[in-house]
Amino acid sequence: MMDFIMIPAIIGIITLGIYKLFELFARRKERLALIEKLTEVKSFPNEIRFPKYFSSGFSFGALKAGSLLIGIGLGLLVGYLICCLTIPDYIQNAGNWKIERFSGIIYGACIFVLGGIGLITAFVIELKLGRSKKE
Repeated sequence: MMDFIMIPAIIGIITLGIYKLFELFARRKERLALIEKLTEVKSFPNEIRFPKYFSSGFSFGALKAGSLLIGIGLGLLVGYLICCLTIPDYIQNAGNWKIERFSGIIYGACIFVLGGIGLITAFVIELKLGRSKKE
């Protein structure tokens, strides 16, 4: 039933792994350059301050992941409701290939649309919290 999601999920996992590998090497070079800069400085001030790469220690990763998962869950629920209400005998004729193909399209579309809406919602919340923090 969920065969349509396997290929994008595998490609996404592979892409994430390659991205993290390149990010690891890039950050390693940045750290080494920073250490070389510190060793070149002859007179050290009383306090050594490293540059702040992030504006604060607060991360919105949990908000993004939670919004995406809520969107995916709602997408599955809405897809199921659409299939049950629009396809005649959806539950009884589960082995019919036409019904499986149509339901796969409906499930996929609902998951992607509502998952995207969840990420857009997380982005809007992040912007509002960022603006309220600056003021």
